[in-house]
Amino acid sequence: MLHHSLFIICNLPLTDQLTDILSSLRGFGPEIWLSVSFCLLLIAELIFVRVMPLPKTRRYLAGLSVLVLLVAGLWAVYMPTRGFLFTNLLFVDNQAIFIQAIVALGAILVVLYEFLSFPQAETGQLLQVRRGVGVIRQPGLPFEWYSLLVAMTLGLFLMAMSVNMLSIYLSIELVSICSYLLTALTTSRKASEGGIKYLLFGAVSSAIMLYGMSLLYGMTGTLDLTADAFGAELARQEGSVVAVAMLLTAAGLLFKLAGVPFHIWTPDAYEAAPIPVAAFFSVGPKAAAVLVLMRVITALPAESGTGGTTAAVLQTPLAVLALAGILIGNLSALRQTEAKRLLAYSTIAHAGFLLVGVVALNNAGFEAGLFYVGTYLFMSLAAFFLVDLLARSAGVPQNEPLTIHNFAGLGAKQPLLAIALTVVMLGLTGLPPTVGFTAKLLAFSALYEAYQQTGDAWLLALFALGLLNALISLVYYLKIPFLLFFRPIPTQTDVLAPVVLPKALVWLAVSLTLPVVLLFLKPDLLLYFIDRQ
Repeated sequence: MLHHSLFIICNLPLTDQLTDILSSLRGFGPEIWLSVSFCLLLIAELIFVRVMPLPKTRRYLAGLSVLVLLVAGLWAVYMPTRGFLFTNLLFVDNQAIFIQAIVALGAILVVLYEFLSFPQAETGQLLQVRRGVGVIRQPGLPFEWYSLLVAMTLGLFLMAMSVNMLSIYLSIELVSICSYLLTALTTSRKASEGGIKYLLFGAVSSAIMLYGMSLLYGMTGTLDLTADAFGAELARQEGSVVAVAMLLTAAGLLFKLAGVPFHIWTPDAYEAAPIPVAAFFSVGPKAAAVLVLMRVITALPAESGTGGTTAAVLQTPLAVLALAGILIGNLSALRQTEAKRLLAYSTIAHAGFLLVGVVALNNAGFEAGLFYVGTYLFMSLAAFFLVDLLARSAGVPQNEPLTIHNFAGLGAKQPLLAIALTVVMLGLTGLPPTVGFTAKLLAFSALYEAYQQTGDAWLLALFALGLLNALISLVYYLKIPFLLFFRPIPTQTDVLAPVVLPKALVWLAVSLTLPVVLLFLKPDLLLYFIDRQ
């Protein structure tokens, strides 16, 4: 009887199976579109590089990629289909569509940023920066990055809908493979090293996740998280056994989330990856992983009248992991002098803050977690883009370490970028008048409500130390604005000529700070999109 839910599709008549597949295709349109577009982009790249100049090839591929991602995002948002697809392999609901919209928007923004970053290099007028001897070229990313980003977006779309452990694993692996390739896409030794480290940690986390899934299957006889047998059979097991199996299964999700203890790859991968790639890593996988983690946890019953195991068995372990992520991320970031590594440790800390809403195990907490994801999209992308633009204005080539001391005195030279970055840093800290304050307020309010109901001391520790760490993060977040406005420009400079930043690129980066303030004033704009029926 336990295996009935796993093999239900095999027991259906063939005509019913075909009918289910055909009816499911109506809700699978964006994923089909991304799959076909990925193949067409690969073919288009092979053709374009042979029949037209490279600058024109980049322009066409970037334009096609933006079109593909825009259509996928809009299709997902306005698609009327809701419910299960392919016999409970996938599930389309408002939360899945919200995450898909976040992923598509993030992918569009990083493609636009990459394309607008190198207009001079594409016309043959390279950005010239002198470091010691010779002039250093600053090219764009290889053309393969566009198709890989579309494939990664497809994986994240599937993750957002997955409610079966098989589909969860396959979608995570698709995202992971694309991530490894994007990290090591450039020809530098650092990129290869970062990609290999990413791959090794990913393989370990995948193996642990599969072991956890095998334990869950052994206890329930099904891979379907939504099956009645799944929750019922887990409720009959010992709480400690269920907690271990669930936490092992969550290993792959914590890896994509950059959560402790699967966070070690993050600084090296972010430092090795180009800015657009690192920026997307900080947003897309986190958004999908948070939703899948919520689905896995809520597969356990919230209450049990017979005294069986409930989702509460995971509350304390998750609180410990969230607190560890916040502490390790913030304390490690305090010692960083390289900008991308600083932002990488910042994302580890924010992974802990994202878990705060999940730890609450209530509707308010899950809603706060999704709200945090939506706001973090703008803050994280803006931080990466603005840091990169300020580094370029200082004449720092891409193949050199981006130390924060390069920003000294740039506040007077680039006031718009400096002010925008200061607003973003306040948002990442969680101070008003930015939406970072609202996101943390919602998450910690839900956590305190959970503490009042359960009396768990670890929830109180997470509440107190989490808020304290928000203040600690102020030290390293405001380190860059302090250098921008209160330190002079170094007297000795080795820039060959003033670097003129493309206006479209500047306005793209600065415009991302507008939602950071606007959503603080009107958070209902985002909450409505999360809750809409």
